[in-house]
Amino acid sequence: MSKSPAPQDPAGFILPDPIQLMDNLSKALQVGAAIAQNMAEQKQEEAGSVDGEAFKPIEPVLKTFTEIAQSYAQHPERWAEASFQLWQGYTQLWQNSWARMMGEQPDPVATPDRGDKRFKDPDWSRNQVFDFFKQAYLLTARWAHETIANTADTDEATRHKANFYFDQIANALSPSNFAVTNPEVLKQTLASNGQNLLDGMNNLARDLEAGHGSLRIKQTDMSAFALGENMALSPGQVVFQNELMQLIQYAPATEKVHKTPLLIVPPWINKFYILDLNPKKSFIRWCVEQGLTVFVISWVNPDAKLAEKGFADYMHGGILEAINQIQRQTGEKQRVNAIGYCIGGTLLASTLGYMAARNDERIKSATFFTTQVDFTYAGDLKVFADEEQISLTEERMAKDGFLDGKEMSNAFNLLRSNDLIWSYVVNNYLKGKDPMPFDLLYWNADPTRMPAATHSFYLRECYLYNHLSQGKMTLDQVRIDLSKVKIPVYNLAAREDHIAPLQSVFKIGEILGGDTQLVVAGSGHIAGVVNPPEGGKYQYWTNKKGAGTVEKWLANAEEHPGSWWPHWMEWLSDRSGKMVPARDPELGKLQPLEPAPGSYVKVKGN
Repeated sequence: MSKSPAPQDPAGFILPDPIQLMDNLSKALQVGAAIAQNMAEQKQEEAGSVDGEAFKPIEPVLKTFTEIAQSYAQHPERWAEASFQLWQGYTQLWQNSWARMMGEQPDPVATPDRGDKRFKDPDWSRNQVFDFFKQAYLLTARWAHETIANTADTDEATRHKANFYFDQIANALSPSNFAVTNPEVLKQTLASNGQNLLDGMNNLARDLEAGHGSLRIKQTDMSAFALGENMALSPGQVVFQNELMQLIQYAPATEKVHKTPLLIVPPWINKFYILDLNPKKSFIRWCVEQGLTVFVISWVNPDAKLAEKGFADYMHGGILEAINQIQRQTGEKQRVNAIGYCIGGTLLASTLGYMAARNDERIKSATFFTTQVDFTYAGDLKVFADEEQISLTEERMAKDGFLDGKEMSNAFNLLRSNDLIWSYVVNNYLKGKDPMPFDLLYWNADPTRMPAATHSFYLRECYLYNHLSQGKMTLDQVRIDLSKVKIPVYNLAAREDHIAPLQSVFKIGEILGGDTQLVVAGSGHIAGVVNPPEGGKYQYWTNKKGAGTVEKWLANAEEHPGSWWPHWMEWLSDRSGKMVPARDPELGKLQPLEPAPGSYVKVKGN
């Protein structure tokens, strides 16, 4: 006899088996109780501390909101007006709800922004109760942002912080993050008799155990990937290493190559294999196939022994030493073309300023991927870079000699918390599902540590004081004046970049002294860069005439479909010299140490 289907209520929700539902909920509560007990035991020494170390991270948040509150206390008429506007919004929403109950279809008071995936389930609009939750939440969140924007006697930096902090609170309190106010989760709970909540609680216990008491949200199946097996597969050899980096030379894919080698300087905040995820996405492999001799710096994942290594050490032991070794491998007088990505680009620009001051012309051209040298418009990361928060970071780094990889990873996740935090909270803990394997998210969850001296210097000199753009930074007693850098530059910005905003990257052309070609890629900090031609995704913009502002540049820019890679290769080919026999890294003057991707990149950062 076939099993009869589970009954449904008029709204389409499957009615549960009450006994099975209560059994699963009871088991989920037991797991939750065990989690709470374990956390209480681990945090026992910190219990009751509200003015010690545990309280310090939230002090900047409270201070910022206090400044906003004080502004309104001094201008009560503004607060009265803001309160009235919120009340008007709620009144309109309530009236619309009654009208809908009477069969009308009024226009919504608030709708999600384009691309907001939290409310994609049809019941967020179809079901009147959930639609009310959604609109009330969006209405309140937008009102709060308007209230922050309308403060009097408050500087822009404080407003920026307040908006960022409020976003984190609002994102956490979204009705999509709770089982009883999320129709998709509620339907799944009823249909599975609560099995999803039991599975989710077990997932929560797993992630807390992986983080040793701190929640490490699982974004992908980490067991599905391994470097050198199904990631970072481009063949090559580590031909040099020191305490800061391994230098990888990749095997040629053509009989002839351009004479001028290419040196790629990735960020040390993340690992270099973002440019070599797999053969279809690999920028490194693509460059080799275009007839380039490619060298890549693979930065060390530092420990306490490297605590005192600073920015100048990364310049000398990284870029300048890499050039020395490339010259040994390919020819003593050989110049190189260089690429710098993100903070690797900031280091490259600083090194170029150092080399210009010393009349060192060994870098022939520079390409910058989503790089900042002027941090005036550095976006939401500036929230973490005031004197108070940098001092807190320095206190934490002083204990271990480095910044733990998960701290920087958490900061980047907060920049897109709905996508990189709360969507996984819903998927893993409310729906009880495991995340799908995704190479990009594996890379994102494979962070690196940073030496205390280097990170402190970067935060202060770049984000806090903005000395690099002003010609006030010094490296090894040499003042860095970027206006003296006269080599040709290809400056790639990403239009939706939340880490190195377009407006900030744009300023490279104003500060460096040579000819700069700006290209704007579609998408963001990663997808805008890692966009192989075969994928046919996104687009890029060029503007032959240039412009004084981002807005004017974009207004007159020409849009091109697909990847910018071929456009860059055409630019670089003119600066890469004649064709010469391909260079095999195993036959050069430098003794190969181990196959790519090397051992430094495999060291875990947390």
